[in-house]
Amino acid sequence: MLRRAVALMFAFAVTQAHAITVTDDSGASVTLAKPAERVVSLAPHVTELLFAAGGGGRIVGAVTFSDYPKEAQAIPRVGDNKALDLERIVALHPDLIVVWRHGNASRQMDRLHALGVPIYFSEPKHLDDIAASIGKLGALLGTQEQAHASADAFTRDIAQLRARYAQRPRVSVFYQVWDDPLMTLNRDHVFDEVIGLCGGVNVFATEKPRVPTISTEAVLAANPEAIVTSTPGATQPDRQLPGLERWKRWTSMTAVARGNLFGIDGDLINRPTPRLASGAEALCRDLEVARGRRGK
Repeated sequence: MLRRAVALMFAFAVTQAHAITVTDDSGASVTLAKPAERVVSLAPHVTELLFAAGGGGRIVGAVTFSDYPKEAQAIPRVGDNKALDLERIVALHPDLIVVWRHGNASRQMDRLHALGVPIYFSEPKHLDDIAASIGKLGALLGTQEQAHASADAFTRDIAQLRARYAQRPRVSVFYQVWDDPLMTLNRDHVFDEVIGLCGGVNVFATEKPRVPTISTEAVLAANPEAIVTSTPGATQPDRQLPGLERWKRWTSMTAVARGNLFGIDGDLINRPTPRLASGAEALCRDLEVARGRRGK
């Protein structure tokens, strides 16, 4: 009995010594006894982060629009951001579930917690958080080497853009998220940081909440030098993304008068993943075009 007890204590000590613990984006600790081998991703950006971290081959279930990289399109679907197929998730026997804190319904989150499977909440709010998220997911997957390489590449790309554009003359920017109702982003969203690194200024940075609804009159009063929105990328939405045609009637607004109405692939600017560096590069180029149109 004593020998068996000692053996069990030793086994427990080894397990504890090799346990993996990280802090997710909600501030909670996530602990795994060993690297995850069967992961369910409950947001498209999560799927991209898992692939970047070297764990694409371990994703056994994902939600609709998890379409990047191409290999992600073959992963079995377990619902979308509105409804999850909880029975199918259980049937996949995951040892880690990665969710989008504000994209998945709280009632379903409660049911997921009841499964007893470790849950990692993912919602990067800053550019540095994207690299950190890749590293943390890599730790949970045991794929640290690839994760660190991906995180370092993203950090390097962002640093290069910041060095090139952040000190350029300021360009006031209105980012249109949606047109009916008219919506934008405040300074608490990662894309506000992208605007800043390109030398832009978000004209609605101080609005509340994080995705505030505004009026046409507010945009006219702000008189932005550039208006930017997302355009359909590989992800085709349920309905047409908002366009910028509505603003062309306001010919006295600076952005319209100078032709500074820009659309960028939504897949590159709406997901907090390494591809945001490509979206940032596109925005930086557009704002440089806006600077070139001054005085003409």
